[in-house]
Amino acid sequence: MSVEQFAQECLNAHNKYRALHHAPPLGLSPKLNALATNWAQHLLANNRMEHRQNSGYGENIYMAMGGNMSASDAVDSWYQEINQYNWHSPAFSISTGHFTQVVWKNSTELGVGFAKRGNVIYVVCNYNPPGNYNNMFRENVLP
Repeated sequence: MSVEQFAQECLNAHNKYRALHHAPPLGLSPKLNALATNWAQHLLANNRMEHRQNSGYGENIYMAMGGNMSASDAVDSWYQEINQYNWHSPAFSISTGHFTQVVWKNSTELGVGFAKRGNVIYVVCNYNPPGNYNNMFRENVLP
């Protein structure tokens, strides 16, 4: 799968889930794609799962081993955190932060990057503007 196909599949998966939560579709950003790709390559090279510090963007990261992974697998796994989200007390939680960033209403741009070696793949998505701001969950994470 080409880089462009991977990014498009990832974007489509995001926008499918965002539509369920009345969030406008994201658009791909070449600048954010480059940022996300650079970080995915860094993670693969260092065999680590860690967020880039102070990029100014929202970020979701994913790592998988084995099998043929699709771009939507990463987004699906982030979205599954919806099962732990507390709709009665909307707020940031370490166990739901990927989900809330995927559907965050105010985010408009998406950057997609991945790095693969053998059967290991790292996927990084960056979001602009970033989500997961305290006291802004009720208006940005819609049921």
